[in-house]
Amino acid sequence: MYTENKGVESIYGENCFSEALMSESLPKSIFREFKLVQSGEQILSAEVAEVIANAMKDWALQKGATHYSHWFQPLTGYTAEKHDSFISPNADGTVLMEFSGKELIQGEPDASSFPSGGLRTTFEARGYTAWDTGTPAFLKAHGNRLTLCIPTAFVSYTGEALDKKVPLLRAMDALNTQALRVLRSLGDRDVKRVHTYSGPEQEYFLVDKDLASARPDLKLTGRTVFGSMSAKGQEMDDHYFGAIKDRVADYMAEVNDELWKLGISAKTQHNEVAPNQFELATVFSSAAIATDWNQLVMEVLEKTANRRGLVCLLHEKPFAGVNGSGKHNNWNIGTDTGVNLLKPGKNPHNDARFLLFFTAVIKAVDVYAPILRASAASSGNDHRLGANEAPPAIVSIFLGDQIHEILEKLVSGEKVASREGGVLQIGVTSLPDLPMDVTDRNRTSPFAFTGNRFEFRMGGSSQSAAGSNAVLTTAMAEVLRQIADRMEASTDPIAEARDIIIENYRDHRRIIFNGNGYSDEWVIEAQERGLPNIGSTVEALLSYIEKDSVELFEQHKVLTSKELVSRVTIYLETYGQQINIEAGVMKEMADRLIYPASADYARKLAETVVALETSGIACGKQKDLLKRTAIALEGLLGASAELGEATEAALAMEDDAKEQAFAYRNRVVPAMAKLRGFGDELERLVDKRIWPFPSYEDLLFTL
Repeated sequence: MYTENKGVESIYGENCFSEALMSESLPKSIFREFKLVQSGEQILSAEVAEVIANAMKDWALQKGATHYSHWFQPLTGYTAEKHDSFISPNADGTVLMEFSGKELIQGEPDASSFPSGGLRTTFEARGYTAWDTGTPAFLKAHGNRLTLCIPTAFVSYTGEALDKKVPLLRAMDALNTQALRVLRSLGDRDVKRVHTYSGPEQEYFLVDKDLASARPDLKLTGRTVFGSMSAKGQEMDDHYFGAIKDRVADYMAEVNDELWKLGISAKTQHNEVAPNQFELATVFSSAAIATDWNQLVMEVLEKTANRRGLVCLLHEKPFAGVNGSGKHNNWNIGTDTGVNLLKPGKNPHNDARFLLFFTAVIKAVDVYAPILRASAASSGNDHRLGANEAPPAIVSIFLGDQIHEILEKLVSGEKVASREGGVLQIGVTSLPDLPMDVTDRNRTSPFAFTGNRFEFRMGGSSQSAAGSNAVLTTAMAEVLRQIADRMEASTDPIAEARDIIIENYRDHRRIIFNGNGYSDEWVIEAQERGLPNIGSTVEALLSYIEKDSVELFEQHKVLTSKELVSRVTIYLETYGQQINIEAGVMKEMADRLIYPASADYARKLAETVVALETSGIACGKQKDLLKRTAIALEGLLGASAELGEATEAALAMEDDAKEQAFAYRNRVVPAMAKLRGFGDELERLVDKRIWPFPSYEDLLFTL
């Protein structure tokens, strides 16, 4: 609940079993062992788990919790939890409050109804949740009760990943292994671990709950399948970074309090481009923690909105005609010694290291662009990508003019001025000073360098950040493996690094584009460069099971071919199910809301025309309005029937997820667009007082 007039310091982390709290509540020897477990240097023993579980339980009970839950992220895209109480009955009718190390380490939720994509049959229900020691436990409010939530990974009885988290954790381990090899070849013996970091920026819409409840499409799909744009949209740019309205400011204050209590560093909030659209950003953290926290951010946004008579829309495109919502994922890698590997240094060694890792990212994104595009694929995101409001579906990298020029000159053999005033020689002299803001931002770029990190801008607002982080991290691990192999085999690793830097950029600079990604010219140029332009989710998802993708994930033990096929099957089925629900809602609204209201309006309009003609009054405009309404009504009926036929045909393909997904994409989606055209035309014609659900004007300009 919103905590008024309490300082942030007094509430920050109060519902988080943080590292600081663990160090206070655990014996020093146990805490030291736990830190070794976190770093991968030691296996968690039953004895250590028992002590931690007891401390965790005591803290949770003191806070008023009665239950605990293994909190995980199945392939539904949402989070899941099963609550067990701490009580242990005694024979005398009393109870003890217990929580064992075994219960902390492992849970066994019924996994039969979670999507598995054919990994097992429906009667095989066993699945395991395993404590992820890297993310702190937290207390989550359910009504007036608190539940101890333990972040976990979710796997099948035979060990296959059934969630979003396991592949990310595996990818982070793979990158750490290969990055350490590269650093050792560069002479660095101090670093013990290389971490992957992430900082997601979350966009969302807010609408009044009463208005949203009057629209079946918003209730069931999170987006409007009908809606004629109001006279005003976002063309005045008056909402972007504008003054935040009181009702929204109060909402944001409560959201911040709830997140701060969880130890989630909500940092930035502002009005976004579209009316009633907003953004929240958190501070950088480990990619696994950032993914967990972003799932909680989305949940807190939705629950807080509900308490305040609002609805938070996380769909990528809730409204046609205004910008949709993304999840910009800031990504970089750094060492346990505090070095950001994607930030230029102040000496020759650091700059050689920076250029090596920097150009490795360029190669990774170019080679594995299809699966990076696939990581942002969803039915909702299909409405955004390439729609002149979000990055195009073509993956490219924005570097900025200064570093772009330096790399171009290195490849061509031209002289580059060093920081010392001489000619830049990799590993001998240093890069010229590069300010953090090396150039203006490019909001049209899917993957932009922003001075000390990259920003992946293709992700959809409702998506887990785990997918793009896992793909990017795995791709980077593979390129670093190739680099490490060469450097370890070389008698002069620094000279080899120089060659690799130049080769990586020279061979993969086709992916660099600093211009306007929204332009038609870029589409043509990208095709000439050989860059893939994957326009739809269905096509994109198939990239995961191409030969080179399977080899990548198997090489680094992130996902097996079986796990990849299962995921593609699940995502294709999810795509079809989402389109099917939207199509069903759309047909229902057309047949049972729009048609009756419009037909009644047409009847009254016809009566008016007859009355005017009987009175000898000219009624040409009324006749024209009646004709247009009648034509739109006829079109609505026909298009609704076509949508029904297209949906039935797609449903009949249930035995082939790929063919069914293509049927939804190629037949149902166009049929929906056609039906929407007639519905929106009727909204523009029919008396607003009898229109059966709130308009865009109501939804976007009422708060």
